[in-house]
Amino acid sequence: MSTAPTANFLPEFERVAAHLPGDARVTERRRAALARFATSGFPSQRDEAWRYTSTAGLARRQHSVAIDAQISLERARAALAAAGAWNGPQCVFVDGIHRADLSGAVAAAGLRIRPLAAAVAEDGRIDERFAGWGAGECSPMIALNAAFAADGVVIDIADGAKHTDPLRLLFVMTADVRGRAVFPRVIVSVGQGSGLIMVEQYVGESAADGFTNTVTQIHAGEGAQVTHYRLQDESPKAYHVGNLIVSQERGSEVVSHSLSFGALMARQDIHVMLRGPESSVTLNGLYMAEGRQHVDHHTRIDHFEPGTRSEEYYKGILGGHGRGVFNGKVVVHPHAIKTDAQQSNRNLLLSKDAEIDTKPELEIYADDVKCAHGATVGQLDEDALFYLRSRGLEESAARALLTYAFAGDVLGRLGIPRLREDLAARIAGRLPGAAEFLEAV
Repeated sequence: MSTAPTANFLPEFERVAAHLPGDARVTERRRAALARFATSGFPSQRDEAWRYTSTAGLARRQHSVAIDAQISLERARAALAAAGAWNGPQCVFVDGIHRADLSGAVAAAGLRIRPLAAAVAEDGRIDERFAGWGAGECSPMIALNAAFAADGVVIDIADGAKHTDPLRLLFVMTADVRGRAVFPRVIVSVGQGSGLIMVEQYVGESAADGFTNTVTQIHAGEGAQVTHYRLQDESPKAYHVGNLIVSQERGSEVVSHSLSFGALMARQDIHVMLRGPESSVTLNGLYMAEGRQHVDHHTRIDHFEPGTRSEEYYKGILGGHGRGVFNGKVVVHPHAIKTDAQQSNRNLLLSKDAEIDTKPELEIYADDVKCAHGATVGQLDEDALFYLRSRGLEESAARALLTYAFAGDVLGRLGIPRLREDLAARIAGRLPGAAEFLEAV
């Protein structure tokens, strides 16, 4: 047995294995995934991809894997109220388990949505899709998710079906059990010429100190259009690790918005594979950290075919002793001529103790390409502060206004008005003096 730090997940698997969905074949895959995790253990800072993010806190904890959600309907409703109102279709998960009594009706032509537990029980091939289309299988965090995923959702959209009404997947972590660990798996397949708008949102009760380890797989068929929003706003005591795996066919378009505000430690890995000619992806991101928060974004985009396009635009706001990490890697493979890849990471430090480690990367193995990347780190502009002060704003309000403006262009890219307004209010709520400038404008 490996001596790598694995917390108590090996005995936890024996405790919950019989309650996890799937037949003997799925269970065999789960055990194989757990063995991969046991061999490597949690990533350490000796691993280049985790050089600036420590998992030591996770490895020291005693985790209780969630296999049911037993809190009352009233308490669950109170917990998800913090997520904001939602009038459209949604699926709600409490402590990683689907709650039909909290979810809204989801019915549309060409759209099939099933809780993961039900899909595993009825679909003999779901275990093949569970692997993530061959991406990241060596990742210990993805392997850990594969071993323990008790629920989630499987979404299939038929060819030619376009859905413009956003679907929300809401995951609520409660403080019901100390050290709760949940492992949602979201599997999305969008057919040829189809469309989907999806919001993946994570919230938690203020005292929740759990661990969320989630994997989302999106396959965009030929000519498909997918817009994906991912909002992480968990408890400041929680740990959150997410993986987004995207595979795209010819002419498909994917837009992803990653918005991270919560958790004590948050890590988001995004891996996009542009497997079809003329496919394109846009990755937008906004992250905030204050106090002792640590937020890490790692992205990788593989351009495999000619004429593919990618754009990354990430911004970070870091205050207190908050620390941010951004690593964006673009790989242009041989024969991927006429690739257009642009990447930008900009960071605003609000205190002398805040930190950011940013590393944009390009690997180019083809000719006739257009690629660029850049990163900036700075503080609020003193001349701009002086100008606003001279117009009558208090210093705290002036700082809040400039910080809010820094985030504004990322918010402006969000295509759902009610989500954009809610996030704008959340950001303003974290800025001292914001109430004054909101009244002023």
